Order: sequence, then C-alpha cells, then structure tokens
Amino acid sequence: MAEKRNIFLVGPMGAGKSTIGRHLADELHLEFFDSDHEIESKTGADIAWIFDLEGEEGFRKRELDTINELSDKQGIVLATGGGSIITPAVRNRLSARGIVVYLQTTIDKQVARTQRDKRRPLLQNDDPETVLRNLAKERNPLYEEVADYVVDTDDQSARSVANQIIQKIGL
Repeated sequence: MAEKRNIFLVGPMGAGKSTIGRHLADELHLEFFDSDHEIESKTGADIAWIFDLEGEEGFRKRELDTINELSDKQGIVLATGGGSIITPAVRNRLSARGIVVYLQTTIDKQVARTQRDKRRPLLQNDDPETVLRNLAKERNPLYEEVADYVVDTDDQSARSVANQIIQKIGL
C-alpha cells in the first residue's frame, strides 16, 4: 500500500468485527485495535463495570475519546463497539479518517454468537433477541449511513470476509 489508510469496522454485536479485524490487519500488515479493548485497558475495568458505574452516557463519552485518539493514527484497522455509531461525532470522525466497512449480520446469527457472552451489558436480560431487534432498528440505518462498503458476515469464515473486504476496497 503506497498510502497507509485506516479501515474502520462497524456493525452490531456478534458481527465479527474483532475477529475479522485481526485477520484484515494481518493480511494488510496493519496495526489492529479494538475500541472496547482499548477502553478497558485505559480504565482497568471491563465494559460492563463502566456501564454499571457511569451509565451508557459515561461509556459513550469514553468511547468517543478513544475513537478520536485511535483514528488519528495512520494505517490501522479499528473494530468499533456496536453502539459507537449512535454518537454523531463518532460517525463524522470515522468517515473523515478512513474507509468504513459495515459488517452486516442477521439477528439469528447475533443471538447464536452472543448467547454465552456475559461481557455485553445490553444483553444481560431475559430477552436478548428483542434487545437485538430494537438495537437493529435504531442502529442499522446509521451503519449504512456511515459505510463506504457493506459486507455480509453470516455464512463466511472471518478470513473469507477479510479477503472480501480487501477485494472491495481494492487493496
């Protein structure tokens, strides 16, 4: 790559942003970051604890600051949190600083991929499927708005999706 461009992955919980992001970064010889992991590293606390202590508003502020900092780098792959795009400043920042790829998945796949994950505060209730459906109604239009490319992740391996992204972007 003559120019080190950033690639930002957006999409719902369970779309595979972190796993696909690692494969993509490996293939392109870029540095990989996960915004949720970076927040946890900085605070020394997990996302669920931050949500409990500061609420969603406090978490979203930390997320915006982290994405602002990471998107200033050159030549990275960044997996963003599923809800990061609800903040207009995050959408603007991602659009301005790199190529945005929306990793699309169905609610059924999200349920299957997240059902045993206790680290997702929004899904710690009796009806995670309804929560995912409601989040999709709110967030899917925002993912589409900010995306330069849309890639379906449902019936493909992470490596296959990473290669598809590379082809779409033309790298």
